[in-house]
Amino acid sequence: MAPIKALPGREGEVERVYRLLKGWILEGRLRPGDFLSEVDLARQCETSRTPVREACNLLSQEKWIQRIRHKGYVLPPISVRDIVEVYEYRKLLERFTAERAAASATAEEVKTLCDIVAAEDRMDLDMGEFLKGNQLFHTRLGEIARNQRVLDQLVLTLQYVQRLDVLSTQRDTRPVPHRDIVRAIESRNVQEAGRAMAEHINVSRDQMLRLFGS
Repeated sequence: MAPIKALPGREGEVERVYRLLKGWILEGRLRPGDFLSEVDLARQCETSRTPVREACNLLSQEKWIQRIRHKGYVLPPISVRDIVEVYEYRKLLERFTAERAAASATAEEVKTLCDIVAAEDRMDLDMGEFLKGNQLFHTRLGEIARNQRVLDQLVLTLQYVQRLDVLSTQRDTRPVPHRDIVRAIESRNVQEAGRAMAEHINVSRDQMLRLFGS
């Protein structure tokens, strides 16, 4: 789903509540299994129930929450199927962006990717900083591909992945580096860039399956 433009009046308030609630989900403040009522959310968001209801409808369309008729909303549990489907779709998108970057990225764009990877290798980098760098790397790669439709879908998919990453930081998990991907892009090896990205995503997927499938 493309970013929502700022709008005046009620629609602007719906956007504010939507972004606030989505932020809480991505940050792990709202977790799988949590029940949400319009009354409580309206109080927490300092607004009325109408924008809360409309914002929750948007979040429901994006599969972040599920509506319980006459009761409220719930954050659904994360299933093995959810993880497999998200990572399969992510792999389709990101093989394309990696291959496109290897074929057409400028020297300055490649340097940007190298700088992000270099920052990841810092010994004092905490998990929060790494997750921010990870989002930046994959989003920047999507921008380099110069395909807005792919980028829009990638941004939403990476948000699902970000949520998994945040929820997994309380467990035993290790970051998956991007060095092989950037090395292939630097050498303009299109096939290897796609292969390295696919392998990177497979490793990440398998980590999540071990964590959430047990």
